Amino acid sequence: MLCGLGRANAAVEGGTPRLGTDGGVAAVIEQGQLAGPLSESVADLCRRLQSQVSPRTAAGFGEVLRRLAAPLQVAVAGRIKSGKSTLVNALIGRRVAPTGIGECTRLVTRFQYGTVDRIEVVRTDGTTAVLPFGADGMIPASLGVDPKSVSHVEVYLTNAVLRGMTVIDTPGLGSLDAASSRRTEELLGGAGGAAATPGAAEGGEAAELDRTSRDAVAGAEAVLYVVTQHVRADDQQALAAFTAATASREAGPVNALALLNKADTVVAETVDGADGDSWLAASLLAEAQAAALRPRVADVIPVIGLLAETAETGGFTSADAEALRELAGLGDDDLSMLTMSADLFTSWECEVPTAARTRLLERLDLYGIQRCVTAIREHPEITTGALRRAIVDASGLEAVRSRLHTLFAARADGIKAAAALASVTALADASGDPVERSRVHDAIEVLLGRPEAHQLRMLEALTLVASGAVDMPDDLCEEIQRVGSNSGAEARLGMPGASLAELADEALERAGWWRSFASFGATPAQSRIAHVVHRSYFLLWQELRSTGQQPAGQEGTARYGGDR
Repeated sequence: MLCGLGRANAAVEGGTPRLGTDGGVAAVIEQGQLAGPLSESVADLCRRLQSQVSPRTAAGFGEVLRRLAAPLQVAVAGRIKSGKSTLVNALIGRRVAPTGIGECTRLVTRFQYGTVDRIEVVRTDGTTAVLPFGADGMIPASLGVDPKSVSHVEVYLTNAVLRGMTVIDTPGLGSLDAASSRRTEELLGGAGGAAATPGAAEGGEAAELDRTSRDAVAGAEAVLYVVTQHVRADDQQALAAFTAATASREAGPVNALALLNKADTVVAETVDGADGDSWLAASLLAEAQAAALRPRVADVIPVIGLLAETAETGGFTSADAEALRELAGLGDDDLSMLTMSADLFTSWECEVPTAARTRLLERLDLYGIQRCVTAIREHPEITTGALRRAIVDASGLEAVRSRLHTLFAARADGIKAAAALASVTALADASGDPVERSRVHDAIEVLLGRPEAHQLRMLEALTLVASGAVDMPDDLCEEIQRVGSNSGAEARLGMPGASLAELADEALERAGWWRSFASFGATPAQSRIAHVVHRSYFLLWQELRSTGQQPAGQEGTARYGGDR
């Protein structure tokens, strides 16, 4: 057993492989459904133990069950003014989170799926107040109640993305008032009390929990951490707190992704090798930040949140496209002068009305405007819709979505199950009853012996490799990353379009290779990883075989079937 998985505090990813798994972030898990077989096993464990533990612990298990059936809880965190709320709007596809300084931006705000759009302000005493949306469709700047009495804000939206992922907007580290920073730290560190305890507003079991129980099940299950050009000490501390609350101290990359926002503001001349290309400069800076933040995050992805929000929330209109066409028709000298600075762009005299230019600057900034003008000049007949897609491409949002799917959506079963097991363990440890604690720990040990729990070991193996704790050749690291996902057999084996028989043969061959590597040629640390990878391939082969077709190579069962 790797690194104390018996205490359920391991980092998690992967999941029992399922053929045909696809889709984006919205396909993670729908409200009321469990993410997969491991989550189902954890839910069964909680239900079975509820009658065998104290009422307080049983109430905590009830909250764990509720969270298991809820979409993945993803917190968007980072320092103030890093553009968190702008990115939240882009991910949701609706401009609803306020991006300026206001009462709401100092509170934890949870965006989740609902059948009717509504805002609920949850007070610290558990009571709620319904708040109407502003005329612009956003959360209003004023909550209508004393902010000091507010625990958090719940926003319910009829939005398909939120069926699979609850997005939590945080106040931000380094906020002007200490309370706002503390709310973010508590959410990431798992000691959120009512502010980080979903369900209290709905009158669920969370409202009946004491603080110890609430703290044991609070916090996010995954995090998008927003950074800008400088990673500071409190960024590292916040990520460390999140890792400690959701996984083992060795873990982190499987449920944490960092975004280098405002990538267009990176000055190319300050980054070696950028050759004057600002996006390349941002990409190189993101690589350097990824190295600095490991093993806390899986990767750092450059993104321009403003462009993503404008394109994805209906902020780009046909009138904007027409104004851009007029700009594209200007002479090179005039256009060069306009785009030298924001002040010149709005004050320089030209045929394009100042109001139109001001609106473009607010929605696209100079980088986006230049990208659009270039697109128009290269394709004079480009439509408004095609321009909007060009803005999305320029924002880097699609790369973020792709990584969200690989890291979070495809691993939701493991992430949610491990977070639940960590909560169950914390609840038992907090009970003060050694018999109860032993009973819960013994049940967890039995659960971890089941085949569906292998994904936890695979996840930990991936974490050890990704963090550099275990050194592996680059090609093997890439293979571990690939097979450690839960994106379908073709993706895991790197064989798009292959037949079932071909996939099964490859899975069995790779199982044999990794077992041989574990026994001959690997260091002791590498051998432990190799046995886990071997088991993953073998389980995948078993599933491929069980689909109905009996591929060649069945005789490998006895040869490669041992579980190490």
